[in-house]
Amino acid sequence: MIASPPVSIRLALTGPKRARTLWAAGALLLLSLGSCQKANPPEDPLAGILASENPAIARVMKDPGAYEVQVVYSRIRRESDSVRFTDYTFRADPNQYFYPASTAKFPVALAALEKLNEIDSLDRNTRYYIEGDSVEKTFARDIIEIFAVSDNHANNRLFEFLGQDDINRRIAGKGAGKAAIRHRLGFHRDDLFTQPLVFYLNDSLTTPSPPIGNSPPKPLEIKGVLKGRGWMDRDSLIPEPFDFSLKNYIPVTTLHGLMKRVIFPGNFPREQRFHLSREQYDFLLGSMKLIPREAGYDPELYPDGYCKFFLYGDTEDPIPEHIEIYNKVGFAYGTLTDCAYIKDTRSGVEFILTATILVNENGIFNDDQYEYDEIGLPFLAALGREVYAFELENKD
Repeated sequence: MIASPPVSIRLALTGPKRARTLWAAGALLLLSLGSCQKANPPEDPLAGILASENPAIARVMKDPGAYEVQVVYSRIRRESDSVRFTDYTFRADPNQYFYPASTAKFPVALAALEKLNEIDSLDRNTRYYIEGDSVEKTFARDIIEIFAVSDNHANNRLFEFLGQDDINRRIAGKGAGKAAIRHRLGFHRDDLFTQPLVFYLNDSLTTPSPPIGNSPPKPLEIKGVLKGRGWMDRDSLIPEPFDFSLKNYIPVTTLHGLMKRVIFPGNFPREQRFHLSREQYDFLLGSMKLIPREAGYDPELYPDGYCKFFLYGDTEDPIPEHIEIYNKVGFAYGTLTDCAYIKDTRSGVEFILTATILVNENGIFNDDQYEYDEIGLPFLAALGREVYAFELENKD
């Protein structure tokens, strides 16, 4: 069973957003229907986009350092059979830590599919369960739940299938950048050995997998791992910065690089691609594009924008069919992140955008007092719309 969204996120997607929802829907309609004249794009379009007078962007950009904003934006140009990227960044720094939250599930899903392709007796439709647990799943359903509603249990089952050492080895081998997956999500279990899995070989025959040993994590030695002025330990305030040095670590540049390799594998050497069959790639892309209602979830609890922060994170309206968003979001400890390939099949516009923002005005972690709905989601949604508008105005 999937738990309801966190209270702060549910509030961000309900009543208080009604006015912004109407504005966003109208803006997107105008962008979709309006005529777009060809223009000479500026040398750094991202700088212009972030200088927007849109209140949701302008409020954050008065002090982007306080919000720990990092952005990577790739324009995409197709030339015959090739694809060319033009990249722009804002404060993107692999040595400046932010908590990646559920974006860590992106490489976990990729690694799981790749490992499945290396085991003849298993495929994504294999039923399995964790030894001692009664919940049976398939790898396919876990991956769907990871992208559609960012389910922690689904991620953690795949984590037990892989182990963090294998996940990190596979990420490092793709050349996308630094990363370190250290722990499970939402339900903390720090055991360095994975839990055994039991696979169904047919309707009644099962086989267990041995536990996998992993290396103990080493503290990160980069900027920003100590955050805030305090943190809550149950009901007690600890008056010292919260230490993220043993938490998961995936820079925006690495997330962006992984997205490029997934969407455009032909642009990279064979050793830097994920080794998936064509069928597995099609399944992966279909899962990344899913919105909750398409995966069987209640749209009242999980609106289309629940895991699509860019363009639609602050609206309850359905995402139109011609807007395709292949992405992975994360939200925890006041940090909101989205990494997305966005395509408008009607206009031909396409781009890759990755951004993160920290919204924790009181500087206290673990108190569930984060400005997701007031600042974070409006910023990411508006950023996505501004990039989309720019692409429409400057498409070839």
